Amino acid sequence: MKDSFRNKMNGFETVNPKPGKGGTPSLGKLIAIVAVVVVALILVTGSFYTIKEQEQAVLITFGQAKAVTEPGLHFKIPLVQQVKKVNTTIQGFTIGYDAKTDASYEDEALMITSDYNFVMVDFFVEYRFSDPVKAIYASQEPVAILKNISMSCIRNVIGSYPVDDVLTTGKNEIQAAIKTMILDKLDQQDLGIQLVNITIQDSEPPTAEVMEAFKAVETAKQGKETSLNNANKYRNEQIPQAQAAADAIIKDAEADKAKRINEATAQVARFNAMYEEYIKNPEITKQRMFYEAMEEVLPQLKVIIESPNGNVQTIYPVESFTGTTSNN
Repeated sequence: MKDSFRNKMNGFETVNPKPGKGGTPSLGKLIAIVAVVVVALILVTGSFYTIKEQEQAVLITFGQAKAVTEPGLHFKIPLVQQVKKVNTTIQGFTIGYDAKTDASYEDEALMITSDYNFVMVDFFVEYRFSDPVKAIYASQEPVAILKNISMSCIRNVIGSYPVDDVLTTGKNEIQAAIKTMILDKLDQQDLGIQLVNITIQDSEPPTAEVMEAFKAVETAKQGKETSLNNANKYRNEQIPQAQAAADAIIKDAEADKAKRINEATAQVARFNAMYEEYIKNPEITKQRMFYEAMEEVLPQLKVIIESPNGNVQTIYPVESFTGTTSNN
């Protein structure tokens, strides 16, 4: 039965050819062919890149970066060179508010003016990348750095204008001053990013709660300054008085010192003069010194000399020996 069935199917029987002898290719060869095709496609597609009109590229070869600014199709060595593209169109970001929801960010928008008032000011900053190599390698986040620089310059400039100028007539001047300051700082940083423009979107007084809080802070600051000024005033008043008193004491002491020295010098000179006279006539000098001493003790004293024969004689008063006249 098997033989008869086999004979019936002879017309439809096929014999599988042996591999590698004129038949269909093996599975391994198919995989190899597919791999070669894929690699070829990768090499071909990886050898070219396109730069659009509003783009610039950085071609990196073994860590060496080179700017490619011409738009169009460019060749690169696959698996060796890498390409990073930079968008050179004018872009922007907001300061003080959310562009999508228009929600206000008080930590960015709230500022103090030169006359100690508070305002909410919103800005829009426009920028573009001017150097693709520096934009990629000078810093990790050049846009974030630009925003920080912008916020710093904005607060410095707003703080130098009164509130009326910020809210009304001084906006153009403020914008120009801020832009100049930002450009100067960007030149110092050299980040490959360029400021195109900065504009004030809105300016208004802050909410009542914030104003009250800042007024309280300002009042405390003014109270502190007043206390410091009063303390400095008291110190400035007391120090000169103390110095004047000290100078007066020193001058009195110096005057007393000079007086005592002069008196001592005079007494020494007088003693020396008397000593010289004493050496010449000791007895007469002793008598004169006695009379002068008695004159000081008893200024009204008169000297009476009794002679040996009993006669009593009154001589001239002591004053006559010193050159002064007696009142009696």
